[in-house]
Amino acid sequence: MKMSADTQKAISLILICTALLFFLIGAAARLKSEFHARLEISTAGFTIAAVLVALGIITFLFSLGKKQN
Repeated sequence: MKMSADTQKAISLILICTALLFFLIGAAARLKSEFHARLEISTAGFTIAAVLVALGIITFLFSLGKKQN
């Protein structure tokens, strides 16, 4: 399945915004002191955010290499 460069840029933007949301979930879990599983949730949130940002940047870089018609 071929995707245009604009579609890849849109997907990378969606991945980066989703990563921001997971980062905020991790930060909120770290700040919530009374919640007993806060360390696991914050670690998972930060890890997922890092993976999604990496995927978003890779997708964006691949979209720059394509020629736009």
